[in-house]
Amino acid sequence: MLCDFQGVQFYPYLSQQFSIALDAYLQILATCTYKLQGEVPMKFSLLYAMDGNDSLKRVLKKLTQDDLDTKDNSPLAPHSSELPTMQFVGGDHYLLDDYIEQFSRDSPADMLSLDDDEDNPCAGHWKNMRDEKTKKMWGVFNKSGIFMSICRHGFSLVIADMVQSGEQAKYPLAVVSTLLDTFGSDLGGGYDIGCCFKTTLSRSTLGQRAQELNHTSLIGAFHGHAHQCLRQLDHLATYVKGLGLEDLEGCKRTFSKSNALASSVRYASTFHQRQAIANYFQHNDDHKVYANLSTFLYNNYKQALRILSDGQQSLPRLMRELGVEDVSIFDAWLAEERTYLTSLTHESNHETLQMERDLDAAMTAWSVTTPSTVQFGPRNIASTNKVKTTRRHAMENYEKDLRVVQEREAKLGVACRWVPEDQEWKDAGRLVAKHKFQRVLDHLEGLVVAQIFELAKMNQAGTGYKLRKHIGKALQVCSAAIRTALDKYNTAARALSPPRSTLSWEDIVEYAFLADFDLLCDARNNISHRPWATPTGRQTMDTYFKMCRACEEIHHLNVEIHRLATYLHDEDHYILECEKKLQNLHPALAHQVGLHRRIRARFMAHHYRRLDEISALDGFTGSIERGESIERGLGASASSPTACIPPQLIADVLPMLRGGIDDDLEDLEADKNDDTNGEESARVLEDILQVTLDV
Repeated sequence: MLCDFQGVQFYPYLSQQFSIALDAYLQILATCTYKLQGEVPMKFSLLYAMDGNDSLKRVLKKLTQDDLDTKDNSPLAPHSSELPTMQFVGGDHYLLDDYIEQFSRDSPADMLSLDDDEDNPCAGHWKNMRDEKTKKMWGVFNKSGIFMSICRHGFSLVIADMVQSGEQAKYPLAVVSTLLDTFGSDLGGGYDIGCCFKTTLSRSTLGQRAQELNHTSLIGAFHGHAHQCLRQLDHLATYVKGLGLEDLEGCKRTFSKSNALASSVRYASTFHQRQAIANYFQHNDDHKVYANLSTFLYNNYKQALRILSDGQQSLPRLMRELGVEDVSIFDAWLAEERTYLTSLTHESNHETLQMERDLDAAMTAWSVTTPSTVQFGPRNIASTNKVKTTRRHAMENYEKDLRVVQEREAKLGVACRWVPEDQEWKDAGRLVAKHKFQRVLDHLEGLVVAQIFELAKMNQAGTGYKLRKHIGKALQVCSAAIRTALDKYNTAARALSPPRSTLSWEDIVEYAFLADFDLLCDARNNISHRPWATPTGRQTMDTYFKMCRACEEIHHLNVEIHRLATYLHDEDHYILECEKKLQNLHPALAHQVGLHRRIRARFMAHHYRRLDEISALDGFTGSIERGESIERGLGASASSPTACIPPQLIADVLPMLRGGIDDDLEDLEADKNDDTNGEESARVLEDILQVTLDV
């Protein structure tokens, strides 16, 4: 298309040169990758979020029965009325389907194993990752949506079409592979099911490479609360070091805008749908995200300063209430909570052995029936045979259980076999009751988790009326299940010795934090007096860790603000110099460069004004002075531009340049003739004046 616009012949190397230049340009994110000399390194070189969206579907245009050839029953017969096309969307935003398919599951070994892993107990708890949820899609749709990634500032990085499937693992794997190739090491990727994807990534062909490049799988701040309390201590945004105040939920905000595109691409062809989506996100990057970049930095800086200001007032008071003098104790409390919750994931082997002693159950089942008389008739034969069979089975079970009991008595070091009157027997009975209590509490917790987050979604801004009604109906169904689980919980709580406090329906609906609910999951230890288990202790820990993340955010922003200030100067200077050098060599190309410069220049004054406002904030510790980029190669914004015009474009403008030279020679001859005529006229006038003076 560019060759047609310039009126020159197409050559393959021209598209390669353009692709290389475009790739280099797209990799430059003003605040993410425009690194400067002497800047303090960050834990994550690039933070990004990725997620799937099913709004941008595309209907499959199937052949009608009349169009189908009844004689052609081969499986390769076409099922779509669309003609094949060789058109494709340029740029490197869109991933090719063939590239994505290399990450699909092609062996019986399922990368998305749903078995609980000792290091990742959440891996098997996400129903949307099961095969029946991801393998199939409604037959009416050919494209079920898009899967994309964006940086923390909102710039789109990679887009992939989800073809006749749900949100399968191959899409995030393809995205991670592309980002590792493009941006290198120390990437942090946020995903709703980051804990499950962490296991998937480590077991995939990308696992070793991702580990070598220090890739970190993270979870968005909103979805992090849906995970087990133990996993929250490792993945919740509040506790992840180096994350700052980033919530990794940018995809949700991006999709809330791109959903308006759905109606226009639902029945478009494959090429035109991709073209519309790519153009939309390109326009969004150039005119929305880039325009809001400095405002994003300004708002985040104000938020971080406000958290620090509030924390500096409340944290000392809370520490005095707890009798704490050193803030390092909070990390120790977090480790202690992690150790405690880890112990709850597996029952004690000692207690399990005690609970599983079922020898006496077998002894009770084993009985001997002695008839009152020795007279047997035909009627007694059937009952006698039944009793003999039951007695034989009881003896077999007794012998089997006796061997098991002997083994476990040896493991427990039991010298004398327990009887119901022994204290050990009573303790084991209480353990069984606690075990039942733990199980019903876990079930109740799962239902309350669903209710809390459905309520949060229903009250979330931007949720439509129909969706609110749908969630409301789902909560009505869930409420009945919660009431049933609550009754079982209260029954098990009263069976304990001493009885545990029961819960009412009013208590359940008031729960807002899953971590607090998880603290009820204690049937072996009393943690009510541990500092990190008290409301004041938890508030103090949250305040401290939020302040830590705010300090990290200020560090991130200081680096990014300095990068933006430098990028604004370097980019504008570089493009302006390119335009000047091309003005005489190739005016048409210079015009295109000027158009690009004017698109970016329209936001220049806004960015500089925001940078001034940031520097005026009370507590600002960064710099808005121009720095020095580490990139000085050909094409870098900080380098000196060199005008390189393809030979075909030069040949296109040579006639114009030669015409300009001929015109210049003619002008010089004309000027010379004019000078000669002027000199002659001056001499004639001088002679006339001389004659007049003589008279």
